[in-house]
Amino acid sequence: MATQAHSLSYAGCNFLRQRLVLSTLSGRPVKIRKIRARDDNPGLRDFEASFIRLLDKITNGSRIEINQTGTTLYYQPGLLYGGSVEHDCSVLRGIGYYLESLLCLAPFMKHPLKIVLRGVTNDQVDPSVDVLKATALPLLKQFGIDGESFELKIVRRGMPPGGGGEVVFSCPVRKVLKPIQLTDPGKIKRIRGMAYSVRVSPQMANRIVDSARSILNKFIPDIYIYTDHMKGVNSGKSPGFGLSLVAETTSGTFLSAELASNPQGQGAAVLPEDLGRNCARLLLEEIYRGGCVDSTNQSLALLLMTLGQQDVSKVLLGPLSPYTIEFLRHLKSFFQIMFKIETKPCGEELKGGDKVLMTCVGIGFSNLSKTLK
Repeated sequence: MATQAHSLSYAGCNFLRQRLVLSTLSGRPVKIRKIRARDDNPGLRDFEASFIRLLDKITNGSRIEINQTGTTLYYQPGLLYGGSVEHDCSVLRGIGYYLESLLCLAPFMKHPLKIVLRGVTNDQVDPSVDVLKATALPLLKQFGIDGESFELKIVRRGMPPGGGGEVVFSCPVRKVLKPIQLTDPGKIKRIRGMAYSVRVSPQMANRIVDSARSILNKFIPDIYIYTDHMKGVNSGKSPGFGLSLVAETTSGTFLSAELASNPQGQGAAVLPEDLGRNCARLLLEEIYRGGCVDSTNQSLALLLMTLGQQDVSKVLLGPLSPYTIEFLRHLKSFFQIMFKIETKPCGEELKGGDKVLMTCVGIGFSNLSKTLK
């Protein structure tokens, strides 16, 4: 193989998505060895195989080699093609697992992406579709990714373990991204939420709303939590309920928190009152951590800053999550880019936890699918 010198090599199954997404954007092949090699059940899991199939669908000319036990993966990325795609996600992980990566890749396709994803819309592991719609889409708009065709729609809800949900995501193509300066988080001006219930009494959602408000009303009057009760075909295959909350600040920052009930037949039953109160506390914790991007979308913001024009971008974040820290290491490996990191202790101006100001100069990534070199 001619490209062996440029390919990056990793071991283990952690951060598989990060490596494959960055490999696709940078065009550098990646080899991942020892994927759960010592496990009783070695190799790639079903949801990871499904993710690799999804990458294969949205690219053209990708080369994927997996050994017989599934413990070694070689991925040589093709061109991002886009177009209309349908994909059945694995019910072991939420649709958010796949969507997070699509949000990174969609703006750089050759054709605008319109994708139908089926599976679990809300679970306890991955960001739900509601939260990504409320926080990630406004973040992409800051970078100049916007248009009529930019939307994320929930057609059906699906809870684990059965799934059965369906969402439609469409995103326009951009040649270059705008640099951003997000340094003022602003003050919280309103809280919006979505309490959903599927295949259980609609009263559950109302009980969640009352208990969440009992905590949040002490801080701010402008709270509106919608209830979403899906019936019949639209309610997926398994019962469940949950709540996602989003706080919006005066400067257009969105901070989110969410909780979902335990999957049917797993763990103890959760009372809707407890779920509502705990979710409200999680939101307050997220507000305390603060920053201009919530902890779910830190890596998305850093990636878009890296790919921006050759200009300075700055963003103020709360404490970095372990996932984000590993992401910064990967950005250095794939794009040779380093961020300037300044800690901002909480003081007069900044309330809450210690903040981090991330600064970088973009690499001037442009969507080459438009013009063939």
